[in-house]
Amino acid sequence: MATSAAETFPESQPVKAKKASRKTESVADGQTFPESVPVKAVKKSGAKATKKQPSGASEAGLTNEPNAVTEQSSSTKNNDLNALPVIHSSTESNLPSEEFEAVEAYSRFTDFDIDLFKGGKHYKLYEKLGSHVVTHKNVVGTYFAVWAPNAQYVSVIGNFNGWNRGSHALYHRWDASGIWEGFIPHVGHGEIYKYFIHSHSGEKLEKSDPYALQSEQPPQTASIVSHTYYEWKDENWMRNRYEHNALDRPYSVYEVHLGSWARSPESPDSFLTYSELADKLVPYVKEMGFTHVEFMPVMEHPFYPSWGYQLTGYFAATSRYGSPQQLMELIERFHLEGIGVILDWVPSHFPGDGHALYRFDGTHLYEHEDVRKGYHPDWTSYIFNYGRNEVKAFLISSAMFWLERYHADGIRVDGVASMLYLDYSRKQGEWEPNMYGNNFNLEAIDFLKEFNMAVYSHFPDVQTIAEESTSFNGVTKPVYLGGLGFGMKWMMGWMHDSLNYFKLDPVHRQFHHNEITFSLIYAFTENFMLPFSHDEVVYGKHSMLCKMPGDEWQRYANLRLLYSYMFTHPGAKLLFMGAEFGQNAEWDFGKSLDWWISQYDCHLGMQETVKALNKLYKSYPALYEKAFGKDGFEWIDGGNSKDSIIVYARKGHDAGNDVVVMLNMTPLVHYDFRVGVTQQGEWREVFNSDDKNFWGTGVNNPYPLKSQNKKWHGQENSIEITIPPLSAVVFAQK
Repeated sequence: MATSAAETFPESQPVKAKKASRKTESVADGQTFPESVPVKAVKKSGAKATKKQPSGASEAGLTNEPNAVTEQSSSTKNNDLNALPVIHSSTESNLPSEEFEAVEAYSRFTDFDIDLFKGGKHYKLYEKLGSHVVTHKNVVGTYFAVWAPNAQYVSVIGNFNGWNRGSHALYHRWDASGIWEGFIPHVGHGEIYKYFIHSHSGEKLEKSDPYALQSEQPPQTASIVSHTYYEWKDENWMRNRYEHNALDRPYSVYEVHLGSWARSPESPDSFLTYSELADKLVPYVKEMGFTHVEFMPVMEHPFYPSWGYQLTGYFAATSRYGSPQQLMELIERFHLEGIGVILDWVPSHFPGDGHALYRFDGTHLYEHEDVRKGYHPDWTSYIFNYGRNEVKAFLISSAMFWLERYHADGIRVDGVASMLYLDYSRKQGEWEPNMYGNNFNLEAIDFLKEFNMAVYSHFPDVQTIAEESTSFNGVTKPVYLGGLGFGMKWMMGWMHDSLNYFKLDPVHRQFHHNEITFSLIYAFTENFMLPFSHDEVVYGKHSMLCKMPGDEWQRYANLRLLYSYMFTHPGAKLLFMGAEFGQNAEWDFGKSLDWWISQYDCHLGMQETVKALNKLYKSYPALYEKAFGKDGFEWIDGGNSKDSIIVYARKGHDAGNDVVVMLNMTPLVHYDFRVGVTQQGEWREVFNSDDKNFWGTGVNNPYPLKSQNKKWHGQENSIEITIPPLSAVVFAQK
């Protein structure tokens, strides 16, 4: 039976507000709004929810605001703020159903919710804060709630009221939570809005909703009253996804930037929608054999060249590619094909756009007020105040939102290293040590621990993945053992060492043999993912293919060898789009990948190599069952620097499933090369990166080889093989 968000959150079902049955009302400038625009009703005497003029309101400048126009609407805003009140909310009202205030006293918060919020333990704030279409007193409207503790006045502005700052003031809760809230009748899904915030310092701000479920398409910046209702059909995947996400299962990730993976040839400057991507991307990823896809941030971001890493909408899927439901359809389509979806998520920093989180209520609300802790010099962005409970709850709620409402199977946390260290990218004197005198950001560390505990306690069948580039200890250890609690961590050291080694001319590799073997010294200190990500193919770093040395054939052979090394090395795998077919150019976020080159044999061969490696990886349990344990790997010969050949075995739960891997890092062919094997019996070649189907030379071992009882490489048995040039060969008994 299909499940839906509405079963748990009935208010999330899409509904439209009914038009108000009343006459139109003229505003101060003489403009008349249609009858569907809610107008303030006359307050009936005896109602408990009353609006009070705050003392000093006139002195605070809350009357007769000047007109202003935003980019969302060409309508002149009515800013007649005669008697702008601070309103304290109550859940009780004696108003009859046929008569309403412009903003009704209404709340979705219980006392327990407020206690959790203040304590930083409310992990589902998206059910409370933001905009929610509800039925109140038999009338459909929208409940608005926003956290702005340092504001003296907050109102909702939008097309529905002509962007009138004074007509729809929210109620200020009495409980020191800093929350402003209220119900506006006859406002429904699709309405655009912002919050007008008058701070105690006198600033007048127009802010988008931090908890909005949808935003206008950039460069427009208003929030949209929306919903996350969707009739999901992936219940079978959700019920069994632990089998796909477990650490002893294959984990091969295809990293994608949705805006530049592909575009229509007829309209190359336009994005494909989520639905169009579902028709193209899903079958492609399935054909290539990847087990998971990772989306670079799909949360709303105003600056497209940031690739999505400068977020402003932590609960809103970017409108560039369509609606929230279209993104849900894309994820569902992956699930129906047995492919997991990982979402990039950025709790490390946010941009300083005036409409968003920065100085939200006229103070440093979300960011740390100390510039040494609150400003990121590399990205000219702002760092969250991880010591503030309400900010922690905001961030953790965001992660939980994508896991719950969008059925994400994993969260990759961006910029973890920048969070862990107070002196990250800072010079002496630009940072302040912690209470113990060292450079650890204790508040950020506590936040990451709490984030992982919250995620795994609610979603034990997902993975959290840290982009962490330092030697910080225990990133993937459980919190109860003193770790940060992540499921996996990017193995940046392996990536850098491998690329540096493969850039070398093969004649020089014998002098750098340790660079290709060093990773196994620390490979099992964390649960590592091996990443060839977007960061390695931009800003003059060259494409993966163009990093390789030699003539054309050698470049392709080297890249096939590099990928073979990745897929047979312990750990999970990640490959950025375009790398699988050997794109020549660096990644350009402003256009499609160069799909046209995949018609050529050299690129088609690269594509077939990656497809075969995924098949090999998923077919042999020895390559994944013990991917994060030292008993899943055994050196057979790691010291042959003279020939630049390394040999190792990968092991699973069944010794009969062992595979033996040989990597030849030079263009020389080795005949009658004796190799030790872990078991006696027949061994056959199950993968060869020099296969002619891969644009190789076709040097191979076509027949099964029976082991000889001859000790070699410390093994009791051995075989004699032919090792092709610049290639990887894999042998197995089954």
